[in-house]
Amino acid sequence: MNFKEIKELIEIFDASNLNRLSISQENSKIKLEKGQSCATSVVVESQNAPLSVPTLTPQSLPQIAPVASAPAAPQLSGETINSPMVGTFYRCPSPDTPAYVNVGDKVKKGQTLGIIEAMKIMNEIEAEFDCVIKEIIPNDAQPVEYNSPLFVVEKI
Repeated sequence: MNFKEIKELIEIFDASNLNRLSISQENSKIKLEKGQSCATSVVVESQNAPLSVPTLTPQSLPQIAPVASAPAAPQLSGETINSPMVGTFYRCPSPDTPAYVNVGDKVKKGQTLGIIEAMKIMNEIEAEFDCVIKEIIPNDAQPVEYNSPLFVVEKI
């Protein structure tokens, strides 16, 4: 593996969601790792002949954004309507129909806001009170967790 290939590999790794990568070829081995220290470790080993690779210094490596151990919860302002179960969130009853609600819509208590599919059962999510939809958090067909926010609303 030449220097250009290693540099391309580092750039691809940097742009990916991976935290570790190890590649072994005939007589060489490369390990890449992102960590909490905001740096990438690069280890190049060769069993036979040394690779003609310039020494990689922190200045020659691409800058890497910090990797958080867990995604930070979004800061939500206002009242939220949360998921009552784990499942897949859908904004509309079928792909060829309009969404139940959109941002800015005024909804009445009991009006359907979306659907969560859990174990092949479609469960309607209803407004718990009269409100205005300020934000719809999950995308259509996105998995949601129990008690995760689905909508940011303002009570009327």
